Amino acid sequence: MKRIVVIILLCLVVVSCGSKKKIVTKKKDDPRKTERVVISNDDVENVEEDRSVEEKPTTSYANATEAYIANFSGIAMEEMRRYKIPASITLAQGILESGSARGRLAVEANNHFGIKCHDWTGDKIYHDDDASQECFRKYKHVQESFEDHSKFLTGRSRYAGLFSLDDDDYRAWAKGLRAAGYATDRKYPEKLISLIERFELYKYDEMVLQRPARVYPEEASVTTHKVEKGDTLYSLSKRYGVAVVDLQKLNNMTNNDLKIGQILLIKNN
Repeated sequence: MKRIVVIILLCLVVVSCGSKKKIVTKKKDDPRKTERVVISNDDVENVEEDRSVEEKPTTSYANATEAYIANFSGIAMEEMRRYKIPASITLAQGILESGSARGRLAVEANNHFGIKCHDWTGDKIYHDDDASQECFRKYKHVQESFEDHSKFLTGRSRYAGLFSLDDDDYRAWAKGLRAAGYATDRKYPEKLISLIERFELYKYDEMVLQRPARVYPEEASVTTHKVEKGDTLYSLSKRYGVAVVDLQKLNNMTNNDLKIGQILLIKNN
């Protein structure tokens, strides 16, 4: 009789120890069959932790341009600090030239500014542009494209006049790029200005300069003049009320020679 009592007590101890496990019914591929699986409390906690990780929200943007700005505004501001090129101009050019990073040159070559090979000794990519299969620069990283864009502008004499402009005068910079021959599109300045003002890219100039954005009067701070037969620097200086030396400096001219069809920047007083 004592043996029977001892056996019963041992059975009760074993059952009470096993009650710490949870019994969960898990369906197999066949919905008519089930499998009984033992899951510990620790396992349940791990599953809950994994689910919380999966449910973290991801950043989304209304369009590719907003995503471009979010991704590259930091690089544009750093380039402005180093090279004095408005971040707003750099971003607008990158958006326009790369199709908000969706164009072939951007995707396959990390080239966001459509810079052609010229004296380039690095990797190359060939792409139809003004002519068939023109040579363009290819970069390993996007940051290299932004830095090369800055060096391209600062290292060529025809763009020197841009750096006499105020570094928050994005309208003047947009017109100056066209006048210096960066783009053949006559509406290039308007396109850059439209992007800057639509997406408020001037805010990134503010961050670098630590001052409010420029307020433009109804009349633009810089206009352009297409040289016609009979024009001279002296006659233009009288016409627009600016000094000849200021015209030369703004347009990076070393003499008074003008060419018919040449685009001059005229700074309004």
